[in-house]
Amino acid sequence: SRPAKLPVCPNPKTAFNRDFVNQPSFQAPAAEHPFAPYVRILGKGKTGSRSLDRQEAHDAFGMILREEVDPLQLGAFLMLLRVKEETGEELAGFVDACRANMLPPPVDLGAQLDWSSYAGKKHQHPWYLLTMLLLAGAGYRVFAHGGDGHTAGRLYTEQAMAELGMPVASDWSQVGEQLDAQNLSYLPLRAFCPRLHDIMQLRPLLGLRSPVNTLVRMLNPLRCDASIQSIFHPAYGDLHRDADRILSQPRSLVFKGDSGEIEIKPQADTRLLLLDNAVEQELTLPRTLANKAAAVNQPSTEPVRALWVGSTTDNYGLDAVLATTAAALVLLEPEWNIGQCRAHSE
Repeated sequence: SRPAKLPVCPNPKTAFNRDFVNQPSFQAPAAEHPFAPYVRILGKGKTGSRSLDRQEAHDAFGMILREEVDPLQLGAFLMLLRVKEETGEELAGFVDACRANMLPPPVDLGAQLDWSSYAGKKHQHPWYLLTMLLLAGAGYRVFAHGGDGHTAGRLYTEQAMAELGMPVASDWSQVGEQLDAQNLSYLPLRAFCPRLHDIMQLRPLLGLRSPVNTLVRMLNPLRCDASIQSIFHPAYGDLHRDADRILSQPRSLVFKGDSGEIEIKPQADTRLLLLDNAVEQELTLPRTLANKAAAVNQPSTEPVRALWVGSTTDNYGLDAVLATTAAALVLLEPEWNIGQCRAHSE
């Protein structure tokens, strides 16, 4: 029989007031579950456990996406990975499984830049949306994908784009129409890999992020030659680039963005980790503001709209947009240096 679907986050007052073993419906399994070996690989103690190789990661995550695992196994698997910390090979295998099990895009649907957006803004307004508009207006086809709702108090890309009248799609067909008409489209994760979206929503239940929060940034569903990704913790930069190399991603750029979104913080020097046909480079985008910017009370799209139409000035917002655009051009225009990318962003 098929295992139960992911449970709804339970009421904490009653969630643990249960005795599964003594319930009449409980039956000890007659044989080891097929997913058990993957949990054992990760959790067999300090000397017995190891990381998964790419094929093992692919097989294990494929079972998860096909709902062939018990919710208890899923929780154990994700948290063992979280404690161990995932490897590039594991992430590549997970991405392989997602690509094999998601709703595939049409074979003729393409874009130049893959833009992943899964963090949400917390401290600043979503200025990066204007970089999307600048790139699309310059003729670059930008495909964005993301998720929302897994962390309270954040403004997510889908809501922000909808408020600004930017193109949000409901399926691959609409993505194609929007890219052809506007060079820009956003598709939520739940529209092409709903199981993965559901797993991301476990964060309030588990209390921790899981490897899913990392791997979604590398999905690149349209297999764009250029992929731009943001991290929240600097230590994950090399991990992202390693996974991209294993996945044979032609070009990728990874940096620590504001709140984990693809947005340069103009008050800090930004380390850009570039992968160009398996060749790794590290560049630095210098800061343009000397002082640390204060956090906003609540991220909003209204200041973003006002800056776009020119009804107000915002030095932080303008510098964030131009610097983020320059970073994207580093990826999109391999022949340009950082100075040229900055000049073209203006």
